[in-house]
Amino acid sequence: MTSGDVVRYRGAIWMLLILAPVIAEVVSGSTRLSFLFVLAPEILVWGIGALFCRELAKRWYAGWPSLVLLGGALAVAEEFLIQQTSIAPLPFPGVNAAFGRWGGVNWVYFLFMLVFESLWVVVIPVRLTEMVFPRFADAPWLRVRGAIVCAVGFLIGCRVAWFGWTQVARPRLGATAYHPPMGLLAAGVAAIVLLIGLAWVLRGVGQHKAERRIVPAWFAGVWAAVAGAAGFYLLGMIFQTRPALSDVQTLLCEIGLAVVSLVFFVWWVGAEKWTAMYAWAACLGAVIGEAAITSVSVAGYSAADFVFKCVVDVLAVVGMVWVRQGIKEYHPSEHKPLVGDPGREYMGE
Repeated sequence: MTSGDVVRYRGAIWMLLILAPVIAEVVSGSTRLSFLFVLAPEILVWGIGALFCRELAKRWYAGWPSLVLLGGALAVAEEFLIQQTSIAPLPFPGVNAAFGRWGGVNWVYFLFMLVFESLWVVVIPVRLTEMVFPRFADAPWLRVRGAIVCAVGFLIGCRVAWFGWTQVARPRLGATAYHPPMGLLAAGVAAIVLLIGLAWVLRGVGQHKAERRIVPAWFAGVWAAVAGAAGFYLLGMIFQTRPALSDVQTLLCEIGLAVVSLVFFVWWVGAEKWTAMYAWAACLGAVIGEAAITSVSVAGYSAADFVFKCVVDVLAVVGMVWVRQGIKEYHPSEHKPLVGDPGREYMGE
Protein backbone atom coordinates (compact mmCIF):
# COMPACT_ATOMS: atom_id res chain seq x y z
CA MET A 1 0.00 0.00 0.00
CA THR A 2 1.44 3.35 -1.01
CA SER A 3 1.21 6.56 1.00
CA GLY A 4 -1.12 7.89 -1.68
CA ASP A 5 -3.45 4.93 -1.14
CA VAL A 6 -3.51 5.62 2.59
CA VAL A 7 -4.54 9.21 1.95
CA ARG A 8 -7.32 8.10 -0.40
CA TYR A 9 -8.56 5.54 2.10
CA ARG A 10 -8.77 8.29 4.69
CA GLY A 11 -10.87 10.37 2.33
CA ALA A 12 -13.25 7.47 1.74
CA ILE A 13 -13.46 6.72 5.45
CA TRP A 14 -14.27 10.30 6.39
CA MET A 15 -16.84 10.57 3.64
CA LEU A 16 -18.66 7.46 4.87
CA LEU A 17 -18.46 8.61 8.50
CA ILE A 18 -20.21 11.84 7.57
CA LEU A 19 -22.61 10.54 4.90
CA ALA A 20 -24.19 7.88 7.13
CA PRO A 21 -25.66 10.26 9.74
CA VAL A 22 -26.26 13.11 7.29
CA ILE A 23 -28.34 11.02 4.87
CA ALA A 24 -30.28 9.27 7.64
CA GLU A 25 -30.65 12.00 10.24
CA VAL A 26 -30.12 15.43 8.69
CA VAL A 27 -31.85 14.94 5.33
CA SER A 28 -34.81 13.34 7.10
CA GLY A 29 -35.07 16.28 9.49
CA SER A 30 -34.57 14.13 12.57
CA THR A 31 -31.45 16.18 13.33
CA ARG A 32 -32.19 19.88 12.94
CA LEU A 33 -30.13 23.04 13.08
CA SER A 34 -31.38 23.78 16.60
CA PHE A 35 -29.68 20.65 17.95
CA LEU A 36 -27.09 19.95 15.28
CA PHE A 37 -24.57 19.18 18.03
CA VAL A 38 -25.98 15.63 18.19
CA LEU A 39 -24.34 15.03 14.81
CA ALA A 40 -21.06 14.34 16.66
CA PRO A 41 -22.27 11.19 18.49
CA GLU A 42 -24.24 10.21 15.39
CA ILE A 43 -20.99 10.17 13.41
CA LEU A 44 -19.47 7.94 16.06
CA VAL A 45 -22.42 5.53 16.11
CA TRP A 46 -23.86 5.61 12.59
CA GLY A 47 -20.71 6.55 10.73
CA ILE A 48 -18.40 4.07 12.42
CA GLY A 49 -21.16 1.47 12.51
CA ALA A 50 -21.61 1.74 8.73
CA LEU A 51 -17.84 1.57 8.28
CA PHE A 52 -17.62 -1.62 10.36
CA CYS A 53 -20.49 -3.19 8.39
CA ARG A 54 -18.63 -2.46 5.18
CA GLU A 55 -15.34 -3.75 6.57
CA LEU A 56 -16.86 -7.08 7.54
CA ALA A 57 -18.57 -7.45 4.16
CA LYS A 58 -15.34 -6.72 2.28
CA ARG A 59 -13.17 -8.97 4.45
CA TRP A 60 -15.69 -11.78 4.02
CA TYR A 61 -15.85 -11.15 0.23
CA ALA A 62 -19.58 -10.90 0.77
CA GLY A 63 -22.30 -9.61 -1.55
CA TRP A 64 -24.85 -6.91 -0.93
CA PRO A 65 -27.32 -9.14 0.99
CA SER A 66 -24.71 -9.57 3.74
CA LEU A 67 -24.26 -5.80 3.92
CA VAL A 68 -28.01 -5.39 4.38
CA LEU A 69 -28.03 -7.98 7.17
CA LEU A 70 -25.08 -6.33 8.90
CA GLY A 71 -26.96 -3.04 8.64
CA GLY A 72 -29.90 -4.78 10.29
CA ALA A 73 -27.66 -5.85 13.16
CA LEU A 74 -26.58 -2.23 13.64
CA ALA A 75 -30.23 -1.14 13.59
CA VAL A 76 -31.18 -3.68 16.27
CA ALA A 77 -28.27 -2.49 18.41
CA GLU A 78 -29.56 1.08 18.15
CA GLU A 79 -33.21 0.22 18.74
CA PHE A 80 -32.81 -2.31 21.57
CA LEU A 81 -29.52 -1.53 23.29
CA ILE A 82 -28.21 1.96 22.59
CA GLN A 83 -31.15 4.36 22.54
CA GLN A 84 -33.80 1.69 23.09
CA THR A 85 -36.37 3.66 21.10
CA SER A 86 -38.13 0.55 19.84
CA ILE A 87 -38.68 -0.96 23.28
CA ALA A 88 -39.30 2.11 25.46
CA PRO A 89 -42.71 3.82 25.15
CA LEU A 90 -42.36 6.47 22.46
CA PRO A 91 -42.11 9.96 24.02
CA PHE A 92 -42.45 12.14 20.91
CA PRO A 93 -45.00 15.01 21.06
CA GLY A 94 -48.32 13.98 19.52
CA VAL A 95 -47.42 10.30 19.29
CA ASN A 96 -49.84 7.50 20.16
CA ALA A 97 -47.43 5.40 22.20
CA ALA A 98 -49.85 2.45 22.30
CA PHE A 99 -50.15 2.25 18.49
CA GLY A 100 -48.51 -0.97 17.39
CA ARG A 101 -46.95 -1.67 20.78
CA TRP A 102 -47.18 -5.30 21.87
CA GLY A 103 -45.01 -7.29 24.23
CA GLY A 104 -42.94 -4.25 25.15
CA VAL A 105 -41.90 -3.55 21.53
CA ASN A 106 -43.06 -0.67 19.30
CA TRP A 107 -43.48 -2.93 16.29
CA VAL A 108 -44.66 -0.34 13.74
CA TYR A 109 -41.79 1.93 14.70
CA PHE A 110 -39.24 -0.88 14.95
CA LEU A 111 -39.97 -2.43 11.56
CA PHE A 112 -39.65 0.94 9.87
CA MET A 113 -36.38 1.68 11.65
CA LEU A 114 -35.01 -1.78 10.90
CA VAL A 115 -35.38 -1.15 7.17
CA PHE A 116 -34.55 2.55 7.25
CA GLU A 117 -31.39 2.21 9.32
CA SER A 118 -30.18 -0.81 7.32
CA LEU A 119 -30.50 1.04 4.02
CA TRP A 120 -30.28 4.79 4.65
CA VAL A 121 -27.59 4.48 7.34
CA VAL A 122 -25.50 1.66 5.86
CA VAL A 123 -26.20 0.50 2.30
CA ILE A 124 -26.85 3.85 0.60
CA PRO A 125 -23.93 5.76 2.20
CA VAL A 126 -21.59 2.82 1.51
CA ARG A 127 -22.61 2.61 -2.14
CA LEU A 128 -22.32 6.37 -2.67
CA THR A 129 -18.89 6.47 -1.03
CA GLU A 130 -17.69 3.61 -3.22
CA MET A 131 -18.95 5.43 -6.28
CA VAL A 132 -16.85 8.44 -5.34
CA PHE A 133 -13.81 6.22 -4.61
CA PRO A 134 -14.24 3.40 -7.16
CA ARG A 135 -10.54 2.41 -7.19
CA PHE A 136 -10.85 1.22 -3.61
CA ALA A 137 -14.40 -0.15 -3.72
CA ASP A 138 -13.26 -3.77 -3.29
CA ALA A 139 -10.70 -3.23 -0.54
CA PRO A 140 -11.12 -3.00 3.24
CA TRP A 141 -10.20 0.48 4.43
CA LEU A 142 -9.15 -0.13 8.03
CA ARG A 143 -5.88 -1.49 9.37
CA VAL A 144 -5.51 -2.77 12.94
CA ARG A 145 -4.78 0.61 14.48
CA GLY A 146 -7.64 2.26 12.64
CA ALA A 147 -10.03 -0.52 13.66
CA ILE A 148 -9.06 -0.10 17.33
CA VAL A 149 -9.50 3.68 17.19
CA CYS A 150 -12.89 3.28 15.49
CA ALA A 151 -14.01 0.66 18.03
CA VAL A 152 -13.18 2.99 20.91
CA GLY A 153 -14.96 5.85 19.15
CA PHE A 154 -17.99 3.66 18.51
CA LEU A 155 -18.26 2.66 22.17
CA ILE A 156 -17.90 6.27 23.28
CA GLY A 157 -20.57 7.31 20.80
CA CYS A 158 -22.92 4.57 22.03
CA ARG A 159 -22.47 5.72 25.61
CA VAL A 160 -23.06 9.37 24.74
CA ALA A 161 -26.10 8.50 22.58
CA TRP A 162 -27.57 6.32 25.34
CA PHE A 163 -27.09 8.94 28.02
CA GLY A 164 -28.20 11.85 25.85
CA TRP A 165 -31.45 10.16 24.84
CA THR A 166 -32.49 8.01 27.79
CA GLN A 167 -31.26 10.27 30.60
CA VAL A 168 -31.63 13.76 29.12
CA ALA A 169 -33.94 13.94 26.08
CA ARG A 170 -36.67 11.56 27.25
CA PRO A 171 -37.19 13.30 30.61
CA ARG A 172 -37.34 16.67 28.83
CA LEU A 173 -40.09 15.27 26.63
CA GLY A 174 -42.05 14.34 29.74
CA ALA A 175 -41.42 10.60 29.54
CA THR A 176 -41.26 8.56 32.71
CA ALA A 177 -38.14 6.60 33.57
CA TYR A 178 -37.86 3.37 31.60
CA HIS A 179 -35.91 0.32 32.70
CA PRO A 180 -35.77 -2.24 29.86
CA PRO A 181 -36.50 -5.85 30.86
CA MET A 182 -33.49 -8.12 30.64
CA GLY A 183 -35.48 -10.39 28.36
CA LEU A 184 -35.80 -7.68 25.70
CA LEU A 185 -32.12 -6.77 25.97
CA ALA A 186 -31.20 -10.44 25.61
CA ALA A 187 -33.53 -10.71 22.60
CA GLY A 188 -31.76 -7.73 21.04
CA VAL A 189 -28.34 -9.32 21.56
CA ALA A 190 -29.60 -12.62 20.14
CA ALA A 191 -31.02 -10.86 17.07
CA ILE A 192 -27.70 -9.08 16.48
CA VAL A 193 -25.77 -12.34 16.69
CA LEU A 194 -28.30 -14.05 14.38
CA LEU A 195 -28.11 -11.31 11.75
CA ILE A 196 -24.31 -11.26 11.78
CA GLY A 197 -24.29 -15.05 11.52
CA LEU A 198 -26.68 -14.94 8.57
CA ALA A 199 -24.50 -12.32 6.90
CA TRP A 200 -21.57 -14.73 7.19
CA VAL A 201 -23.52 -17.77 5.98
CA LEU A 202 -24.98 -15.87 3.01
CA ARG A 203 -21.74 -14.10 2.11
CA GLY A 204 -21.63 -15.78 -1.30
CA VAL A 205 -25.14 -14.67 -2.24
CA GLY A 206 -25.32 -11.77 -4.68
CA GLN A 207 -21.83 -12.27 -6.06
CA HIS A 208 -22.86 -13.73 -9.40
CA LYS A 209 -24.88 -11.99 -12.08
CA ALA A 210 -27.55 -13.56 -14.25
CA GLU A 211 -28.46 -12.59 -17.80
CA ARG A 212 -32.01 -11.37 -17.40
CA ARG A 213 -34.21 -8.47 -18.40
CA ILE A 214 -34.68 -5.67 -15.88
CA VAL A 215 -36.49 -2.35 -15.73
CA PRO A 216 -34.82 0.90 -16.82
CA ALA A 217 -32.61 2.65 -14.26
CA TRP A 218 -35.11 5.49 -13.84
CA PHE A 219 -37.80 3.01 -12.76
CA ALA A 220 -35.55 1.60 -10.03
CA GLY A 221 -35.07 5.16 -8.81
CA VAL A 222 -38.78 5.92 -8.89
CA TRP A 223 -39.57 2.74 -6.99
CA ALA A 224 -36.96 3.57 -4.34
CA ALA A 225 -38.49 7.04 -3.95
CA VAL A 226 -42.08 5.80 -3.76
CA ALA A 227 -41.27 2.91 -1.41
CA GLY A 228 -39.22 5.16 0.86
CA ALA A 229 -41.93 7.81 1.01
CA ALA A 230 -44.58 5.14 1.61
CA GLY A 231 -42.57 3.80 4.53
CA PHE A 232 -42.45 7.25 6.12
CA TYR A 233 -46.20 7.65 5.50
CA LEU A 234 -46.94 4.39 7.29
CA LEU A 235 -44.71 5.44 10.19
CA GLY A 236 -46.74 8.65 10.39
CA MET A 237 -49.78 6.63 11.49
CA ILE A 238 -48.40 6.63 15.04
CA PHE A 239 -48.76 10.44 15.09
CA GLN A 240 -52.36 10.61 13.84
CA THR A 241 -55.32 11.01 16.17
CA ARG A 242 -57.51 9.03 13.80
CA PRO A 243 -55.12 7.02 11.62
CA ALA A 244 -56.37 5.76 8.27
CA LEU A 245 -55.12 2.28 9.15
CA SER A 246 -55.17 0.25 12.34
CA ASP A 247 -51.89 -0.74 13.92
CA VAL A 248 -52.22 -4.28 12.57
CA GLN A 249 -52.99 -3.01 9.07
CA THR A 250 -50.06 -0.61 9.24
CA LEU A 251 -47.70 -3.37 10.29
CA LEU A 252 -48.92 -5.66 7.50
CA CYS A 253 -48.47 -2.86 4.96
CA GLU A 254 -44.92 -2.28 6.20
CA ILE A 255 -44.13 -5.97 5.85
CA GLY A 256 -45.72 -6.13 2.39
CA LEU A 257 -43.83 -3.05 1.21
CA ALA A 258 -40.54 -4.44 2.50
CA VAL A 259 -41.10 -7.86 0.91
CA VAL A 260 -42.14 -6.50 -2.50
CA SER A 261 -39.20 -4.09 -2.55
CA LEU A 262 -36.83 -6.88 -1.55
CA VAL A 263 -38.09 -9.15 -4.34
CA PHE A 264 -37.74 -6.38 -6.90
CA PHE A 265 -34.21 -5.43 -5.94
CA VAL A 266 -33.03 -9.03 -5.59
CA TRP A 267 -34.13 -9.55 -9.18
CA TRP A 268 -32.72 -6.26 -10.46
CA VAL A 269 -29.38 -6.22 -8.65
CA GLY A 270 -28.76 -9.85 -9.60
CA ALA A 271 -28.85 -9.00 -13.32
CA GLU A 272 -25.78 -8.35 -15.46
CA LYS A 273 -27.40 -5.13 -16.66
CA TRP A 274 -27.38 -3.67 -13.14
CA THR A 275 -24.60 -1.10 -13.43
CA ALA A 276 -23.35 1.93 -11.56
CA MET A 277 -26.10 4.07 -13.04
CA TYR A 278 -28.76 1.72 -11.71
CA ALA A 279 -27.26 1.80 -8.24
CA TRP A 280 -26.97 5.58 -8.40
CA ALA A 281 -30.57 5.98 -9.57
CA ALA A 282 -31.83 3.82 -6.71
CA CYS A 283 -29.82 5.84 -4.19
CA LEU A 284 -31.05 9.10 -5.70
CA GLY A 285 -34.65 7.96 -5.51
CA ALA A 286 -34.30 6.88 -1.90
CA VAL A 287 -32.77 10.22 -0.89
CA ILE A 288 -35.36 12.27 -2.79
CA GLY A 289 -38.24 10.22 -1.39
CA GLU A 290 -36.91 10.69 2.13
CA ALA A 291 -36.36 14.43 1.70
CA ALA A 292 -39.74 15.03 0.05
CA ILE A 293 -41.98 13.13 2.46
CA THR A 294 -40.28 14.54 5.55
CA SER A 295 -40.81 18.07 4.22
CA VAL A 296 -44.58 17.64 4.15
CA SER A 297 -44.94 17.96 7.91
CA VAL A 298 -42.64 20.46 9.59
CA ALA A 299 -44.56 20.80 12.85
CA GLY A 300 -42.26 21.91 15.63
CA TYR A 301 -39.71 23.40 13.24
CA SER A 302 -38.39 26.86 13.90
CA ALA A 303 -37.92 29.16 10.92
CA ALA A 304 -34.18 28.50 11.04
CA ASP A 305 -34.77 24.72 11.20
CA PHE A 306 -37.05 24.85 8.16
CA VAL A 307 -34.61 26.91 6.09
CA PHE A 308 -31.78 24.61 7.14
CA LYS A 309 -33.70 21.51 6.02
CA CYS A 310 -34.51 23.09 2.66
CA VAL A 311 -30.86 23.96 2.12
CA VAL A 312 -29.75 20.45 3.14
CA ASP A 313 -32.29 18.85 0.77
CA VAL A 314 -31.07 20.95 -2.15
CA LEU A 315 -27.44 20.21 -1.32
CA ALA A 316 -28.26 16.49 -1.14
CA VAL A 317 -29.63 16.53 -4.69
CA VAL A 318 -26.68 18.60 -5.91
CA GLY A 319 -24.34 16.12 -4.27
CA MET A 320 -26.07 13.22 -5.99
CA VAL A 321 -25.66 14.95 -9.36
CA TRP A 322 -21.97 15.40 -8.58
CA VAL A 323 -21.65 11.69 -7.78
CA ARG A 324 -23.27 10.84 -11.11
CA GLN A 325 -20.77 13.00 -12.96
CA GLY A 326 -17.97 11.12 -11.24
CA ILE A 327 -19.41 7.82 -12.42
CA LYS A 328 -19.47 9.09 -16.01
CA GLU A 329 -15.90 10.28 -15.80
CA TYR A 330 -14.64 7.01 -14.35
CA HIS A 331 -16.72 4.82 -16.60
CA PRO A 332 -17.99 6.56 -19.76
CA SER A 333 -20.13 3.54 -20.73
CA GLU A 334 -23.06 3.81 -18.36
CA HIS A 335 -24.71 0.56 -19.36
CA LYS A 336 -22.01 -2.09 -19.12
CA PRO A 337 -20.12 -3.26 -16.04
CA LEU A 338 -16.35 -3.00 -16.01
CA VAL A 339 -14.99 -6.51 -16.45
CA GLY A 340 -11.77 -7.18 -14.59
CA ASP A 341 -11.56 -3.62 -13.29
CA PRO A 342 -10.62 -3.15 -9.61
CA GLY A 343 -13.65 -0.93 -9.17
CA ARG A 344 -16.21 -3.36 -10.61
CA GLU A 345 -17.95 -4.02 -7.29
CA TYR A 346 -18.83 -0.38 -6.78
CA MET A 347 -21.54 -0.75 -9.37
CA GLY A 348 -23.91 -2.42 -6.94
CA GLU A 349 -22.60 -5.98 -6.75
